[in-house]
Amino acid sequence: MLLSLVLHTYSMRYLLPSVVLLGTAPTYVLAWGVWRLLSAFLPARFYQALDDRLYCVYQSMVLFFFENYTGVQILLYGDLPKNKENIIYLANHQSTVDWIVADILAIRQNALGHVRYVLKEGLKWLPLYGCYFAQHGGIYVKRSAKFNEKEMRNKLQSYVDAGTPMYLVIFPEGTRYNPEQTKVLSASQAFAAQRAGPMTVLSNGTFCNNGLAVLKHVLTPRIKATHVAFDCMKNYLDAIYDVTVVYEGKDDGGQRRESPTMTEFLCKECPKIHIHIDRIDKKDVPEEQEHMRRWLHERFEIKDKMLIEFYESPDPERRKRFPGKSVNSKLSIKKTLPSMLILSGLTAGMLMTDAGRKLYVNTWIYGTLLGCLWVTIKA
Repeated sequence: MLLSLVLHTYSMRYLLPSVVLLGTAPTYVLAWGVWRLLSAFLPARFYQALDDRLYCVYQSMVLFFFENYTGVQILLYGDLPKNKENIIYLANHQSTVDWIVADILAIRQNALGHVRYVLKEGLKWLPLYGCYFAQHGGIYVKRSAKFNEKEMRNKLQSYVDAGTPMYLVIFPEGTRYNPEQTKVLSASQAFAAQRAGPMTVLSNGTFCNNGLAVLKHVLTPRIKATHVAFDCMKNYLDAIYDVTVVYEGKDDGGQRRESPTMTEFLCKECPKIHIHIDRIDKKDVPEEQEHMRRWLHERFEIKDKMLIEFYESPDPERRKRFPGKSVNSKLSIKKTLPSMLILSGLTAGMLMTDAGRKLYVNTWIYGTLLGCLWVTIKA
């Protein structure tokens, strides 16, 4: 009986956030759809400006649950500019919570509505969200040989031409790191080891050593999406943010374990997130693809060394922290609670009438079907 009560209490921690976040999705999509229709005959910048604002409202609600509700402590290291910029955000990938970490940084720069993601192809089939992410500026990409460079270039160029604010999030590893999935890690390390070979002559006549260091706490990064994004937006960008993230668990004993899922995170299994930010000026990023491959791998070598120090340093003062001074950054509930109340209130109001309930259900059904049809046509 006591065990059942404990388990029930534990599950209730994520039930409320899940119900609200998923339950308000039709309301949000309806609001966006109305604005999409009304703005059809207006200049694109008007649609984009309000769409960014709507996105900011929804993601503020997300952060209400993932920051204020969980009470997670955010520790920032390095240099996060206070003002919004057009940037590419490169981070290590280990959890489904990673995309929310990008929101955590963006809201502290008043750039939450400008966050757009490079996403794996399969996510485009998510009900309601899949189609909307593409409409908001997300880019779906296939892996390896199926990567469609031309499609990504065309989409990014259209954003640049329209002057769309860009906070473009890329996870160069392409898949999540999990210390318990040894086959994935071994394959990544084997790939890096195989790259140690003869010098390559680049198009500008210079030589490049292809040898790549074998990494322990991150996977070998892939270059294609990062190179295409930088090549398309190099004259539009202000900087690249190189972000390294650690989720500190309650009972990890300082050892690297599997990072929390969204459910575990909402159940308050992660009391701290350590985030290290390196702001890199665009002039310091090489343009040639092979040079950029080396540069990107070197950035991940730096991440790897910081993570080794974080988990394995013999000095207790250097374990469970990144180098340099940390700032305990607390997000004011004034920035998130209004969004949660507005979307929840609108949804509750809709569900109180027969017509509203019918509209709500039809939005889930037909919105999902139309979204899947749209992404199929665009494929």
